[in-house]
Amino acid sequence: MKKLWLTAAVSSTLLMSPFFAQSASETGKVVVAHRGASGYLPEHTLAAKAMAYAMKPDYIEQDVVMTKDDKLVVLHDHYLDRVTNVAQKFPDRARTDGRYYAIDFTLAEIKQLSVTEGFNVDKEGKQVQGFPERYPIWKSDFKVPTFEEEIEMIQGLNKSLGYDIGIYPEIKAPWFHRHEGKDISKAVLKVLKEYGYTDKDSNVYLQTFDFNELKRIHEKLMPAMNMDLKLIQLMAYTDWNETMVYDKKGNSQPYSYDWMFEKKGMEQVAKYADGIGPWKPMVVSDKSSKGNIQLTGLVKAAHAEGMKVHPYTFRADQGRIPTYANNFDDMLDIFYNTANVDGVFTDFPDKAVNYLATEK
Repeated sequence: MKKLWLTAAVSSTLLMSPFFAQSASETGKVVVAHRGASGYLPEHTLAAKAMAYAMKPDYIEQDVVMTKDDKLVVLHDHYLDRVTNVAQKFPDRARTDGRYYAIDFTLAEIKQLSVTEGFNVDKEGKQVQGFPERYPIWKSDFKVPTFEEEIEMIQGLNKSLGYDIGIYPEIKAPWFHRHEGKDISKAVLKVLKEYGYTDKDSNVYLQTFDFNELKRIHEKLMPAMNMDLKLIQLMAYTDWNETMVYDKKGNSQPYSYDWMFEKKGMEQVAKYADGIGPWKPMVVSDKSSKGNIQLTGLVKAAHAEGMKVHPYTFRADQGRIPTYANNFDDMLDIFYNTANVDGVFTDFPDKAVNYLATEK
């Protein structure tokens, strides 16, 4: 029954989308389906990826983490408790910080879990859905896919439908995996090579927030594996603690991203990357207002070094449109045309694809 439902969902999207026959990239700009069609179905499930594919973005994103038995699974976080029932299924497996880390579970154990819309737990122990207007929490039954399962589905659809939609994997927290004794970057590259993604002509971008790991991938891992993929440096602010650096004693501190925003920052990034993935306010200042869009200069600096710019994350949910934009399409117009970005990450790939189609 669930398989029939998934097929119907994809078919329905195909029929409803008047722009399905045209790729967004024909306009010169690209659309990246952020965690799949995550505005409509639970993020990173194969159902969300199938629906995203039907909307025909240019790329579909995969966040990749590693299991206890060295398998690669697609999860936004390197812990399981925000989108699965792990706390109910394995109540005694949390670490001291209360989180249930994917790296502490085998693939077989993770496959026992159900996936739902992202949620937080309030002070009373109640699960509160992060995006209340999205797919209802704990409805139907979704699973955590492996990296290979998702690649095979996308490549299979490319064959059966005759399209060439790319993948956009992110190596999640390589610093954490290294500290746990696992080389996730090498494992991801191995899988990519096995599935034919080997050079800059391959329809893939590989991204990470970890600059030191990006350098390692560029300088050591890819040359050793005879690979040369397009690399993206994801950007964060230092106080997000997105990337941690460990000293010899095992103590950690946040990696400083401050230098990336300085005058020669993009020149340094361009030595190792083909593009950047900044947060939206790093491109268009939050000080902007309607009729007074203030650009930070980041896109211009990146373009001067020959890099692409793919900011994140474009959401159409209530309260997620910046005050300087009238609506979702207006926000896209500001970024695609005024800021001149090369693509966007969005939870609503159909809306971005349709916007670009009408702009052509």
